[in-house]
Amino acid sequence: MYNETEKTIVLSSLGKTWILDLDGTIVKHNGYKIDGEDTLLDGAISFFKQIAAEDKVIFLTSRSIELKEKTETFLLSQGIRYDAILYEMPFGERILVNDKKPSGLHTAIAVNTERDVFMDEMFVVDKML
Repeated sequence: MYNETEKTIVLSSLGKTWILDLDGTIVKHNGYKIDGEDTLLDGAISFFKQIAAEDKVIFLTSRSIELKEKTETFLLSQGIRYDAILYEMPFGERILVNDKKPSGLHTAIAVNTERDVFMDEMFVVDKML
């Protein structure tokens, strides 16, 4: 459920899988190329701190596998937890398809953000869902 005025997305109390891009979403787009290192976007650390411990975090990135050690060392040094990172993803759309629960709960949510601006949507857990 999305409230456009407040930019709030209401989530169920069920465990979640967070699938996130890296460049331009969590870190400055191509910062590792331009600046020689990654830079977290404002708001990223506080966002990750609010993700429940039982939730899974998966990053998708177009970065080459050669950047695996550098990327993962940076994320760990910043306290960004994740369960998996998939490298060498295509540059085009990322498409998530999932089924609705019999209760009607929609189990696929997508958020498009402005490049290099951490998302301004807030995720709120509704214990009744």
